[in-house]
Amino acid sequence: MRRVHVIAAAIRDAQNRILIAKRPDHAHQGGLWEFPGGKVEEGETRRDGLGRELLEELGIAVTEARPLLDIRHDYPDKSVRLDVWLVTGFDGEAHGAEGQPVRWVAAAELDGYAFPAANAPIVRAAQLPEQYLITPDVADEAELFSGLERARDAGIKMVQLRQTGLDDAAYRALAQRVLEKFGGDFQWMLKGDTSPVWPGAGWHLTSRQLRTMWTRQTQGQPTATIGSIQNEVVAGSPEGAAPSPRSPLQGSSKPDSLSPRALLAASCHNAEELKMAADLGVDFVTLSPINSTASHPDAQPLGWERARELIDSVNIPVYLLGGLSADELPDAFEAGAQGIAGIRQLWG
Repeated sequence: MRRVHVIAAAIRDAQNRILIAKRPDHAHQGGLWEFPGGKVEEGETRRDGLGRELLEELGIAVTEARPLLDIRHDYPDKSVRLDVWLVTGFDGEAHGAEGQPVRWVAAAELDGYAFPAANAPIVRAAQLPEQYLITPDVADEAELFSGLERARDAGIKMVQLRQTGLDDAAYRALAQRVLEKFGGDFQWMLKGDTSPVWPGAGWHLTSRQLRTMWTRQTQGQPTATIGSIQNEVVAGSPEGAAPSPRSPLQGSSKPDSLSPRALLAASCHNAEELKMAADLGVDFVTLSPINSTASHPDAQPLGWERARELIDSVNIPVYLLGGLSADELPDAFEAGAQGIAGIRQLWG
């Protein structure tokens, strides 16, 4: 089978805007927006291919970039690797050097543009942060609030409120108080047996919930709770465009940092669960454990090599979890991960 290696870039400026370009009307999927890039030439490194394509298309010289996401699609006649990099430094003024319209767009506003369907995970990856904080179990609410203040000051953008010692009613009451105080400071991911009711708050499924929902979907049973926060196709979208979100859970995250729509995530530990998450169309997953942890001493760690293999098997942003620190972010990026998730290491 013929293999095609395509390099693409999510180019981010100091205002957290992302550069997108419009495909010519006469081209395949013409009129849709895309992330700039093109084919890697034979004998060319990924980094060199990225630099050449952006110089040719946008007139900029890349000075700082890292891998962001690898998307693989197999067609009857060819296999395509869409190798996406995050570019955060460049010289020159970006413009449509080949006559194509280009536009700087706030990351949160990318959902309002029509992209080819294969670009949907790139949109999400461009909006998500590098670190995902999971709160530890704390008995003292003041301690929880103090830790969240430290996280905010440290630049954490996304938080999962995880308090395993509370029953559902107590957890929801706590979540209400937390979001009243910190709702606009983070992209929130909540737990529970049903989707959150707070505007903008996403839902992080346990692996058990993931399996249950996947089973219901494959059996044709209704999964209405997922539908409240998943992407829906908006009537009138161009053919072949990525679905646009239409969710009743809108608006608590900062418009210049993260998508304001509610997200759906899942905890995964193996290839089977990753496939289930992909089938359900989640926005991102956590994959664990990478290393041995004190909280789960009996769990067999995946290690970096296996984590890389698992990440390559799905077209979803993946946060690596389990015994990792912020110092290991470069290793996570090289493995193809969105970043790292953590409790103790990110709590401070």
